[in-house]
Amino acid sequence: MKRLLLPGIITVFLFAGSVTAQEMLIVRPAEIDDVLVNPGIGFTTFQRFNGDSLNVGQRWTEGFPIEYQKFDGDLENEFYPMTSIAYFRLYWRFLEPEKDGYRWDLIDMALKTAASRGQTLMLRIAPYGTGEERDIPDWLRDMVGESGKLLHSSWVVDPEHPCYVEHFTDMVRDLGKRYDGHPDMESVDLAIVGFWGEGAGSDLLTEPTRRALVDAYIEAFPTTDLVMLLTDEKTNGYGLSRRNVGWRVDCLGDLGFWASPPSNWSHMSDYYPQTIVRTGMKDAWKTAPVSLESCYTMNRWLADGYDIDYIIDQSLKWHISSFNNKSSPVPDQCGPQVKRWLNKMGYRFALRRFSCPATVGPHGKLTFESWWENKGVAPCYRPYPVALRMTNGARTETFILDADIREWLPGDIVLDGAVYLPYDLPEGSYDLDIAIIDTYTREPRIKLAIEGRTPDGWYRLGEVTMGE
Repeated sequence: MKRLLLPGIITVFLFAGSVTAQEMLIVRPAEIDDVLVNPGIGFTTFQRFNGDSLNVGQRWTEGFPIEYQKFDGDLENEFYPMTSIAYFRLYWRFLEPEKDGYRWDLIDMALKTAASRGQTLMLRIAPYGTGEERDIPDWLRDMVGESGKLLHSSWVVDPEHPCYVEHFTDMVRDLGKRYDGHPDMESVDLAIVGFWGEGAGSDLLTEPTRRALVDAYIEAFPTTDLVMLLTDEKTNGYGLSRRNVGWRVDCLGDLGFWASPPSNWSHMSDYYPQTIVRTGMKDAWKTAPVSLESCYTMNRWLADGYDIDYIIDQSLKWHISSFNNKSSPVPDQCGPQVKRWLNKMGYRFALRRFSCPATVGPHGKLTFESWWENKGVAPCYRPYPVALRMTNGARTETFILDADIREWLPGDIVLDGAVYLPYDLPEGSYDLDIAIIDTYTREPRIKLAIEGRTPDGWYRLGEVTMGE
């Protein structure tokens, strides 16, 4: 058995006049360095799920309906970390091939498959891509025609056309009616214009059009997290003015893929750091996720001799929660760097100290003090409850604590409180456990960076006795 707790039970004598002694249970869990696969953080699969084969070389596909692979029951990913998120992008034309005729089955199947593979689904409905096979839906193309003032090279349709605004926002609202708050929907990209929904040219939108497109998402998804592409001050600023939204970029690691003298422009040096500040997104991570995507793939970073530690450190500075490497193999030599990255990406909770009386009177109040540390770079964005559990052969009782882990920013957290023991709880000795549990199933949901995890996912604190 692993070393569980240091130092275990300590007897502490408290003096107040002639009153002496209360035995206290004080535990200081030993920290671990394991990579923890937890909800909403880490690498994502892309158009694939845990257990699927990866893309070959440095190629990937996106926007088309998923081609499901035969699953052999093994969730491990060869040359890729285990993940808790499956990222699915779908072009609008495939979701709504006929006006108001939706292929919800495409998303339903992705949600179902993700859940069966231990993942939640991150979703983008891209309005269009490049080429006829990635165009807006045929029925909308018939409405708007081929003409129009295409003010940006990354548009295939004039976003100011009333038909585009009307029907795209109708689709977004219908999407929200069906999926907002779905427990297996991790987040939705707030995609409005540009190839692949990446937002190019959003700064050219008129204010009424910008507001209509952004408002559709804000109103359709009041519960599910929304993530905006980092685009321009007007669009990102308006989104932030309406609700807490996260942000994403699609070219993490670009240190010069398209650089040419004299500017040698790159995303990492000449766009992202400045735009994060200028758009007001610098502190968005405190309330909504930051999700970043590789420029090409990590193999390309390595082939071009890029400083991978620098790229990782920049992403951590920006409070990354998830990373899409396009289901492309992770280079073997990057293993230690990826482990370091995963152990900081998103949240990483460690219980550092817990104390409570070792004995509680019948039907009394169990008071406790606890010190936690978030050793990651972001909070958890879902309100998973923190719970205590008392168990013996006759009875199990679970208590939900007054804590909102969405407020657990990087650094120290103090959680003190008390739980009242039920009148019908039998006297005797109980194992005392703690866990961060699922909102719906009430089963442990988040792994902690400490020893002592029991086979059912709780963390053993020690023993308390209820009685005289």
